[in-house]
Amino acid sequence: MTGAYPVLHVGSFGSADPRSPVRSTRPWARTFRGTPVSVPEARRFVAELLLGCPAREVLMTCVSELCANAIEHTGSGNGGVFIVEVDLLRPGVARIAVTDEGGPSLPAAGSGDLMAEGGRGLAMVAACTSRWGYADAHPGRTVWAESCWPVPVPTPDQDTSCQPSRRLRFPRSSPLSPDHRGPDDWPPGPAA
Repeated sequence: MTGAYPVLHVGSFGSADPRSPVRSTRPWARTFRGTPVSVPEARRFVAELLLGCPAREVLMTCVSELCANAIEHTGSGNGGVFIVEVDLLRPGVARIAVTDEGGPSLPAAGSGDLMAEGGRGLAMVAACTSRWGYADAHPGRTVWAESCWPVPVPTPDQDTSCQPSRRLRFPRSSPLSPDHRGPDDWPPGPAA
């Protein structure tokens, strides 16, 4: 089963050792134990890779929610693992993805009802990202979120190739400061 959008390719589950090395090529990935202590570890992993990214804080918040959901609602939280991936798809677009060990229900954004006991997390992910989705990733499911920001258009003589590195590279400045964006500055995202 697939959500509304295309998904990242995710390989099979790796070692459950949280100290396992990060893949050196994109997308960057790390496997975490399905325990609550792994949520801040996953958040630090994303924070380090997205240093300088205009969407860093949004994607750190989203990865916290997606990891917590993997632990609470899937087999990952019953002695399993989950994988966090970070990718810079193209200039101005970053994606995080969490692949879990599967559960009985499909990810769905709740109504955002502040009085409800749950269901606000994916509504928050949908509200603060450009788009999000999910897909089956046997043996589990991948839930992902993308965030985008404006970037200058390169001239034909500029080298736009990306070299793999431990940390994603972001320009020091962008046309719009992250602190001075209005709602009309972002491209429209599909309804979740």
